[in-house]
Amino acid sequence: MARSPLLSGARVRPLERGDLDEVVRIDGEHTGRRKGAWWRHFFEEGFAEGEQARRVSLALEAEGRVVGYLLGDVRAVEFGSEECGWVFAVGVEPTWARKGLASALLTEAVRQFRDRGVRRVRTLVRRDDVPVLSFFRSSGFVGGTYTQLELPIGEDAP
Repeated sequence: MARSPLLSGARVRPLERGDLDEVVRIDGEHTGRRKGAWWRHFFEEGFAEGEQARRVSLALEAEGRVVGYLLGDVRAVEFGSEECGWVFAVGVEPTWARKGLASALLTEAVRQFRDRGVRRVRTLVRRDDVPVLSFFRSSGFVGGTYTQLELPIGEDAP
């Protein structure tokens, strides 16, 4: 993938093993929790031999450091769903937000998914996460053909 210049001197590039700490930091700024063990597991699995063919792992670099990321993969496991691209994590450092950088990450991810032969990209978003919902809707995402259902079985079960 070519490293092309973007707004504010930023560039999208492939995610690297050494980006782990920055991804954990940015995710923690958005979620309020540092999930280092989860991210370490993702990085170990994501960089395993043979996984690159289905993974889309992007970093957004500005001022010599990672300020954003997007992670996804190609899969077709859900109830007869055709193979499609899934975006399962996207984040931009708050000081770099609202500059079109997440859109640049998504544009590159969509290009990579298309190059892998998929015709749809999906994601899941909490219905009360208005900023993330707004981002995906403004990027052209609409309600899909599947409805996510869940059954509480833990302490919060009715």
